[in-house]
Amino acid sequence: MTSAQVELQRLVERWQQLPLDQALSRTPVVRPVVQRLADAVADVDGRPRVPVPDLGPATLLHQLTVMVFDAGQAGLDPAAELADLRRAL
Repeated sequence: MTSAQVELQRLVERWQQLPLDQALSRTPVVRPVVQRLADAVADVDGRPRVPVPDLGPATLLHQLTVMVFDAGQAGLDPAAELADLRRAL
């Protein structure tokens, strides 16, 4: 398991422990990370950047999971950013 996968797992566990009101208040902290990862992957792949749709807090960590997978496939390591994000929650 990569360090990014470990951090993602820890972050998902933390997110699942948050009451809904706290998750809603933390959404603006998480969404930019999802978008930065999407943008970084697009840049590596030579594709245009596309906004990640806002599907709400219930799916936000699923979107983050996909972006972390894509980042790994693109040779990026978002572990440090994920650790920072987890601490911000």
